[in-house]
Amino acid sequence: MPRLHGRTAYVALLALGGLDAAGYSVIAPVVPAISEDTGAGPWVIGLLVSFFAIGQVVGYPLAGRGIQRRNAAWVLGLALACMAVGDLAFVLGEGLWVYFPARLLQGVGAGGLWLGVVFGVLERFPGEEYRRLTGILGAYSIGAVAGPALGAIGGIRGPFLAHLVLVCVAAFVVWGLGAPSERPAFGSERAALRAPGFRLASAAIILVALSLGTLEGPLPLHFDDLLSQSRIGLLYLATSLMVGLSAMLAGRVQPRVALALGASFLVGGIALAGATDTVPWWVAASAIVGIGLGAGEAGSIGILLETVGTDRIVLALVVWSQLWAFGYLVGPAAAGGVADALGFGAVGIVPFGAALVVAVAFLRAPKPRATPV
Repeated sequence: MPRLHGRTAYVALLALGGLDAAGYSVIAPVVPAISEDTGAGPWVIGLLVSFFAIGQVVGYPLAGRGIQRRNAAWVLGLALACMAVGDLAFVLGEGLWVYFPARLLQGVGAGGLWLGVVFGVLERFPGEEYRRLTGILGAYSIGAVAGPALGAIGGIRGPFLAHLVLVCVAAFVVWGLGAPSERPAFGSERAALRAPGFRLASAAIILVALSLGTLEGPLPLHFDDLLSQSRIGLLYLATSLMVGLSAMLAGRVQPRVALALGASFLVGGIALAGATDTVPWWVAASAIVGIGLGAGEAGSIGILLETVGTDRIVLALVVWSQLWAFGYLVGPAAAGGVADALGFGAVGIVPFGAALVVAVAFLRAPKPRATPV
C-alpha cells in the first residue's frame, strides 16, 4: 500500500518533477565557470550540455521497461541514485574527463525521473491525465527556476553539492510514495507511432528541446559579455517563471493553439536573444522564449495524449521523450557550431529550421474531435 495518497502523492510527484528540471538547468549559469576553468569554447561547452541528453536517450527505454515490470516508485529510486553519483563527480572531481561522464549519468537519472513522474500520475489519476500532467509541466518550470538559482551559488562544486542535498531529500519522498494498490496496465503499440498526431507532437517536442538547449548551451556565453554568473542565474530564473505561467495557461486552451503560439515565440525569442547585445533586450528575449517553451511543451504533450491515449502509451511516450532528448542533444551542439562559425546573431537558424518541420506536420495532422481530459 502506498504511504502517500491523493493530493499528497500528487504534491510529491510535483516536487520530483521540479527536482528533475533543476538537474538539467543547474548547469546553465555554471558553464562560464567550466569554460574558464578548462579553456573550453562554445562548441565543447555545447557538447558537455548535450551529453545530458545522451544519457536521457539511454535512460528512457530502461525506465519504460521498469515501469512495465515494476512501478513508478521503483524507477524513481534508481533514477535518484544515478543523479546522486553524477552530482558527486562534479563535487569531488575536476576537468572535462570527469564532467562529461558525470553529465551523462545525470541524464540517465533524468530519463528515469521523467517517466517515473509521468507514470506516477497515470497510475494514480486515471481520467485526469491532461490536467494533472499540465500541472507537472508547471512543476518542471519551478524546478527550472531552482536549477539556475543553485547555479548562481557560484563556482562548479557548490551548485552540484546543493543539488545533491535535494536528491537525498527526494529519496525519502520516493520511499513515502510507494506503489499504488491498484495499478493500471500500460501497453505499447507501434502503430501509434505512425499516426499524424504523433508526428506533430514529435516535431513540436524537438523544437522545444532544440530551443531549450540553445538557451542553456551557447547563449550563456553570449550573456557572459555583460552579466556575471549570478545575474545569468537570475535571468534564467525569471525565464523559468515565464515557462511555468505559460504552461498553466496553455492547459486551458486547445493543444494545437498552444503549440502554434509556442513555436512562434520560440523562433522569435531565440533569434532576438542572439542578435541583440543589450541587457534589456536579453531580458525581453528570454521572457519570449519562456512563454514559447511552456506553451510548446504543453501543446505537444496534449496532442500526444489525444492521439495515443493511456492504454498504449509506453512506447509512444518513450520515443517522444527520446526525441526531446535528441533535440536537447542537437540544440547546444548545433547552436554552438553556428555561434562559432557565424556569430551569436545567427543562432536563430536552429529553431527556425525545426519550426518549418512543425508547420508541415501541423498542416498534415487532422484536427482532434475533443481536447484530452
